[in-house]
Amino acid sequence: MAKRVVLIVLDSVGVGALPDADQYGDEGSNTLGHIAESVPLRLPNLARMGIGNIIPLRGIEAVDRPLAAYGKMGARAPGKDTTTGHWELAGLILERPFPVYPEGFPEEVIRAFEEAIGRKVLGNKPASGTAIIEELGEEHMRTGYPIVYTSADSVFQIAAHEEVIPVEELYRYCRLARELLKGEHSVGRVIARPFVGEPGHFIRTDRRQDFSLEPPGPTLLDILSENGLPVLAVGKIKDIFAGRGITRWIHTHDNMDGIDKTCKFLRESSHGLIFTNLVDFDMLYGHRNDVEGYAAALEAVDRRLPEVMEGLDEKDVLVITADHGCDPTTPSTDHSREYVPLLIYGRRIRPVNVGLRFTLADLAATVADLLGVNYTLAGESFAELLKG
Repeated sequence: MAKRVVLIVLDSVGVGALPDADQYGDEGSNTLGHIAESVPLRLPNLARMGIGNIIPLRGIEAVDRPLAAYGKMGARAPGKDTTTGHWELAGLILERPFPVYPEGFPEEVIRAFEEAIGRKVLGNKPASGTAIIEELGEEHMRTGYPIVYTSADSVFQIAAHEEVIPVEELYRYCRLARELLKGEHSVGRVIARPFVGEPGHFIRTDRRQDFSLEPPGPTLLDILSENGLPVLAVGKIKDIFAGRGITRWIHTHDNMDGIDKTCKFLRESSHGLIFTNLVDFDMLYGHRNDVEGYAAALEAVDRRLPEVMEGLDEKDVLVITADHGCDPTTPSTDHSREYVPLLIYGRRIRPVNVGLRFTLADLAATVADLLGVNYTLAGESFAELLKG
């Protein structure tokens, strides 16, 4: 039985299209595989763990004796967004996808939001976050109207210049939107997108905050915390689960800060779950189709992995996975419906091939099993395969 599990989600690092990817316009997507084909990719630590044993990767060979157990997982829930993926990783499988708004939000939604905040809004269309502030930022600064936009994901995003609408006021707008967006318009996340700068030189700040729906049922996090185990959240995990089942949390500035905070929790905790999301892959590179930036971010995290591994005790387990894909080599700038990698490392973990798991929830069942907690949610544990 493990004392601690460190679960790191490499946000959007998919490993190949799911069988139903064509229904999402994602046939042929392979985030990690296509990056490796496009640029020289050096991931020596992940390679030793067995990342090249999961799928063929150009320049990264499979190893005969990997350090970690390895496999890949497919999502059972419909959709390909962050919230759906993370909830399934925690044992909650949605039956219906969150609503999306390819034509913008309906008039009744925008009207109700404008009445709630006492201002009109700009935008109301799908857009890149950087592009829409360049397009509407100057008008926003002149009028004081916040910019509302969405994407292919189920998100209601509100952008505002920090000197026009203070960040705390922007957060208040998001909380009002979260209250309004229920029922048929229950978007997965309302996101505050503050920015600074001058027209032509706007920069989004790291004071983004997500306001997610509360999970509609129990998750692994609830089970662990109810059994007295600490659940320590790093990055946007707290936002994704609306704070439920989390005992301590800390936001992060970027991937490197996420690794720093994970190591901090390793030093300060002795048992339970450390749950980390590294969002830069998705937010900074996947959605912008920046292949070189994505590759560099992967290599930067790979260089930091020994620090995490050295922080593990004899009975600790490190899990590395993802929540969906976001293939930067395709014309689309949206998430892609993909399998996710699975690496499980620990001094008492047998480095076996755990095969193809047909739901991300198998990981939740396995983590509960490793931590010795009774688990009754979705998924099937493969902990027996991991016993040395």
